Amino acid sequence: MSTLQCVYPAPVPRSYISLIPVSPRPDFGPNGEGFPALPQIVSEDIRTRVFTHRSLFARPTHIFEDHPDDPSPDNEKFEHLGDSVLGLVVTSLILEMYPGLRVGPSTKVRAMIVGNQTLAEISVKYKLPQQLRLHPAQAVTLCASTNVQADLFESFIGGLYTDQSLESVQAWLNVLFRPYARAAYDVVRTQHGLPPVSAGPDPPVADRPAPSPSPPLSPDSTVGHLALFNQHLQKGMQRVEWVYSDNHPFGMDNASAGDVSPDAFAFRGTKTTPVWAVQVYVDGEVFGRGRGNTKKAARNEAAKQGLTRLGVTVWCVGSLIMVHYALITESRFRPSST
Repeated sequence: MSTLQCVYPAPVPRSYISLIPVSPRPDFGPNGEGFPALPQIVSEDIRTRVFTHRSLFARPTHIFEDHPDDPSPDNEKFEHLGDSVLGLVVTSLILEMYPGLRVGPSTKVRAMIVGNQTLAEISVKYKLPQQLRLHPAQAVTLCASTNVQADLFESFIGGLYTDQSLESVQAWLNVLFRPYARAAYDVVRTQHGLPPVSAGPDPPVADRPAPSPSPPLSPDSTVGHLALFNQHLQKGMQRVEWVYSDNHPFGMDNASAGDVSPDAFAFRGTKTTPVWAVQVYVDGEVFGRGRGNTKKAARNEAAKQGLTRLGVTVWCVGSLIMVHYALITESRFRPSST
């Protein structure tokens, strides 16, 4: 008698929690009075290049490198530079405002702040597209393009950095993006099942209440991963096999499923508190390993690894489970054609 178990799970629910970044809605006060003025680029040459779109000169794009005596006169290099400067300044600002924010949520906040939609809105507020020099035949289309508007703003940042210094750019962008950072922070908190913070200035770090110690995780803290793992595999009707072993913590890498004895089920446990070790196979391939004081806990741990392998990210916030399905989940397993 084998401990091999085959599961053909229930269909996947079609309601997914959206974690796609949206454009934050900043608060600059009454009539936008807190919106900072646009700094001035002193160098006329730099300013001209900042506002020159590549369509104006229509240089070929397949060239590896410009001639030293004839550099490209458009703003693409300033845009490239400005993108890096913008990322540095915004990341530093987020760390200053929310020093306790973990890297994952911080990355989401930054992505919302520096997204093309946000940068394009800022570019239009500063009326930058109205100063863009481009080919007349493409003027209407390009000036209305979100990508072109966002690229122009990054080009201005790169030009200002070249004309002056990082300190000048940072002084301007910190004032500009602080309200955006607050708004994006609230959105990401909501996506993680937490209430938005109240509006107002950032409290000093010393004034923030210390968090209470996190409670220890129970053996069943991953409950829900198993059901989600089973549901997800139903898309392709994949064969799921659970193999228990007492050989070592992560099962039997060199043994086939049929070689497992029904009595080989506990790993380094006692008679009263056995420790179960399990491997989960999907169509014969190991997708996860786990162990726990119960079979269910071990299978949940293995299912958690399996979800990561499938490209499914799960956040547990209190009693809420937040799920993000990466694109890999749509292409790795497809329904059987038979």
